[in-house]
Amino acid sequence: MCGIVGYIGYREAYPILINGLHRLEYRGYDSAGVALVNNSNKLNVYKTRGKVADLEKVCEGKDLNATIGIAHTRWATHGDPTSVNAHPHVSQSGNLAIVHNGIIENYSEIKKNLITKGVVFKSATDTEVLVQLIDYIQTKKNLDLLTSVQIALRQVIGAYAIVVIDRRHPDEMIAAKKASPLVIGIGKENSEFFVGSDASPIIEYTDKMAYLNDGEIAVMDVGHDLKIVNIHNVHIDARIQTVDLDLGQIEKGNFPHFMLKEIYEQPDCLRNCMRGRIVNDNIVLSAVREHKEKLCNARRFIIVACGTSWHAGLIGKMLLETACRIPVEVEYASEFRYRQPIVKSTDVVIAISQSGETADTLAAIQLARQKGSFVFGICNAVGSSIPRATDTGTYIHVGPEIGVASTKAFTGQITVLAMLAVCLGNMKGTLSEHDCKAVANELKVIPQKMEKVLALNDRIAELSRTFTYARNFLYLGRGYNYPVALEGALKLKEISYIHAEGYPAAEMKHGPIALIDSDMPVVVIAPHDALYEKVLSNIQEIKARDGKVIALVSEGDELISKIADEVITLPETAECLEPLLTTIPLQLLAYHIAVCKGKNVDQPRNLAKSVTVE
Repeated sequence: MCGIVGYIGYREAYPILINGLHRLEYRGYDSAGVALVNNSNKLNVYKTRGKVADLEKVCEGKDLNATIGIAHTRWATHGDPTSVNAHPHVSQSGNLAIVHNGIIENYSEIKKNLITKGVVFKSATDTEVLVQLIDYIQTKKNLDLLTSVQIALRQVIGAYAIVVIDRRHPDEMIAAKKASPLVIGIGKENSEFFVGSDASPIIEYTDKMAYLNDGEIAVMDVGHDLKIVNIHNVHIDARIQTVDLDLGQIEKGNFPHFMLKEIYEQPDCLRNCMRGRIVNDNIVLSAVREHKEKLCNARRFIIVACGTSWHAGLIGKMLLETACRIPVEVEYASEFRYRQPIVKSTDVVIAISQSGETADTLAAIQLARQKGSFVFGICNAVGSSIPRATDTGTYIHVGPEIGVASTKAFTGQITVLAMLAVCLGNMKGTLSEHDCKAVANELKVIPQKMEKVLALNDRIAELSRTFTYARNFLYLGRGYNYPVALEGALKLKEISYIHAEGYPAAEMKHGPIALIDSDMPVVVIAPHDALYEKVLSNIQEIKARDGKVIALVSEGDELISKIADEVITLPETAECLEPLLTTIPLQLLAYHIAVCKGKNVDQPRNLAKSVTVE
């Protein structure tokens, strides 16, 4: 949550910072701000409630001359989303400015202590407390900025990614990280440095980047090598890597929204996900091959995830239990560490996260490792915290996901889970060679079948207009499609603000059936699989109560197509891979309903893409 951009070098900083904020706006859009140090060492700070476009209006006609600056787009935690609470925050002396992602948990205690020393606060944020603390230490002890930051961070409890500048030293910028992502971009011959919450705001300027680990502080001084130390001033070698990211992946192209673009990208994304991993009808995952003993000897898998990734985990549970014949539990990462879970060294914990920075999932990983468990990560963001915190894992390789409502990451996660289950089942001998090859071959043609589903977009857009004014939705599915029902309901809630609930179809009679009437649209996922007859009975129960049924059925369906109000016909596939097809119409349905309602699809209210705080 929240987006940070920083620049120091020879170029005009403001255009770089604003461009970067636009790229990071999916991380938060309650308020935005920028701090610049001009050639006269004057610190100019401009900020406002609202989005980056609102900030640009505020900055019109202002002094924007600077080659060093920091900027921020905010998702509010402490303090209302007002211009006063917006970042950057400035110290009482007017010398320091800071941007911050995360939460300072002991900010209240520090604030009270600083007030007794005469410090006056302007905002209600925990971030201002941190910059005031750094300033107080620097002034009281006459220290340089790095030492002051180090001392301040030793007093801080919580999570942070910060960038600090001092107007008196416009040749230096300090950045630090703990439990919140931060990446440093290095220009040619150290002529300039960039800072971002991720690579997206700086990739067009450099592909040489260093990802900070927890407890590390970066010192950027133009013309000098990047310096990294910890809070105790121990030097750490900078790990600079080349990041392969296509700029086109973070642009909308000809699509009206990132969400629609990312829905349409799914066939190619899954081809990328599977490339090099399905060889001669066999699924080969290097992480499984290299850690065969740990994975094959596991007594239990525990999947930890949040939100959409948790829904993917539910599908993963069925895939792994079927293929590997060992028990699998699926846990909300946010609850896992607070209930004293029983975790053993014989367990394998699978952590799933699109961003690789989800705070609750990272904490669950730390707990699992403390208990001696082997941790396998499934992630999209290369170089993020979760891949670095796990023992091994697999990237889903679907490219950057900018739309807040996850789409292609979900299908990428399912694809990796399916490959993991088949690969491991083959190694364990719990899945026959015939079944392994059958799933591998079906995975190879899934992208083509996805393209057939995407061809239904106009039909789904037309259907969406009919249901734009519904106030409630019910989504039903069974087996592998029950988690798809949960995910479909979540998508509708996230972007259209219509109340929706996903339910196992067989459980409808145990409560939700009381809600069904002529005003209740019910989306039923009903492909022609082993549970088809059961779902047919559920649809008949809905129709007997005047419910409006939107049914997802397989090609050639005759029974459900006759009784449902609306039918979306999908290609047939293996039962275990059905979610890869059935989820796409639900993504499109949610998207088009939200568009019809005039909602901001890519930036739904109160949500942010990367949840880096509890």
